[in-house]
Amino acid sequence: MGDDHRVVVVTGGSRGIGREACRAFAARGDTVVVASRKAEACTALAAELTAEFGTRALGVGCHVGRWSDCDALVDRVLEEFGRVDVLVNNAGMSPLYGSLTEVTEELFDKVLAVNLRGAFRLGARCGELMAAASGGAIVNVSSVAAVVPNPRELPYAAAKAGLNALTVGLARAYAPSVRVNTVMPGPIRTDIADHWTDEFREAVRTDVPAGRVGEAAEVVGAILYLTGPDAGYTTGATIKVDGGMAWHP
Repeated sequence: MGDDHRVVVVTGGSRGIGREACRAFAARGDTVVVASRKAEACTALAAELTAEFGTRALGVGCHVGRWSDCDALVDRVLEEFGRVDVLVNNAGMSPLYGSLTEVTEELFDKVLAVNLRGAFRLGARCGELMAAASGGAIVNVSSVAAVVPNPRELPYAAAKAGLNALTVGLARAYAPSVRVNTVMPGPIRTDIADHWTDEFREAVRTDVPAGRVGEAAEVVGAILYLTGPDAGYTTGATIKVDGGMAWHP
């Protein structure tokens, strides 16, 4: 797989880490498919990418928790561009709740659907297509919650742990031409950070050895590495971008 003018699909692409990833791929001349639940936001960002970078871009509304939406996204990309070279499974959600017994079945299922089920279906569809063509790269955006779970986000942590396992399984399934890896961020400054509590901000200062939150660009840097030619011998791997948080006692 060449590194120029690839077709790149990014879920959760209209905001946060996904948005910065879309901009970074477009800046490198790649064709970018922006996918998220809000179709209008995706279309707006796609137009922005084309205007600023001159690259082809497409916005597609896709609720990754729905199997049919995942299939429709892949079908649309094939219809428009004929292939998928890079998939970034970035879509995620972690709703607030009270005690663990207050977690409803609906909330639990929704969290697993968005964070894990969609990545499985898109990874399988795109991995199969890539393996049958000239290869490709898949990056799953996980979280340190997968290895440092806490009761405030336990369904999310369980889903992300599943995503880490999914990475290894997909890497083995579609080797050798398709590389599948994980980026595992710690707390990252995006629009979600506006809702962090003072307690959480203080915890970051004490629990993260780097002493600060990360920036979206730092996560995107790892994504670009894993989808680029310098990572040609890297598959089934997990790269932490967490300021050392996952190893803190």
